[in-house]
Amino acid sequence: MVDPPRGVKAGNLSRMVMRMNAMSRRSRPRRGVVLIRVLSAVAVPIGIVAVVGCSSSKPAYCTDRTNLQNSVNGLTSSISSRDFSSLKSEVDTIKSSATTLVNSAKSDFPDQTSAITSSVNALKSSVAALPSSPSAADIVPVTRDAASVVSSIRSFRDASKSKCS
Repeated sequence: MVDPPRGVKAGNLSRMVMRMNAMSRRSRPRRGVVLIRVLSAVAVPIGIVAVVGCSSSKPAYCTDRTNLQNSVNGLTSSISSRDFSSLKSEVDTIKSSATTLVNSAKSDFPDQTSAITSSVNALKSSVAALPSSPSAADIVPVTRDAASVVSSIRSFRDASKSKCS
C-alpha cells in the first residue's frame, strides 16, 4: 500500500481518490463542451470575415466591363486593318460580352447599359449588311457604329469607376 501524502490522514486518502476520480469523469464531457465552444469561437469570426470579405469585393460587372473592352479592342484592330473575314465573329463575341455586362449591371446603370445594347445591336446590323467585298462607303456605317460602341462603353466605364476601382 502507498503511504498518504504529508498532512493527509489514511482514511481521508480514499475519499480524496474517489473525489478525484469523480472529477476526472465529469471533466471528460466538459472537455467536449469546451472544445465545441473554442471551435465555435474561432469559426464564427472566420465566417464573418469571409462574408464581409465577399461583400467588399468588386461587383461582377467590373470583370464583365473589362471583358467587353477587350472584345472591342479586337474589333477596332480588324476594322483598321480591313480584316473583314473575322469581323462577324468578333461582333458576335462583342454581342455576347455586352449581353453579359448588361445583365449584371442594368439595375445599377440602366441608362448606360441601354446605350451599350443599342450601339452593339446597331453594329451587329451594319456588319451583317456588309457585302462580301465591301467598298469604303460600305465600311462607313460599321466604323460609325463601332465608334458608338466604344463611346457607350466609355460612358459605362466612367459611371462605374467608383465601384470598380
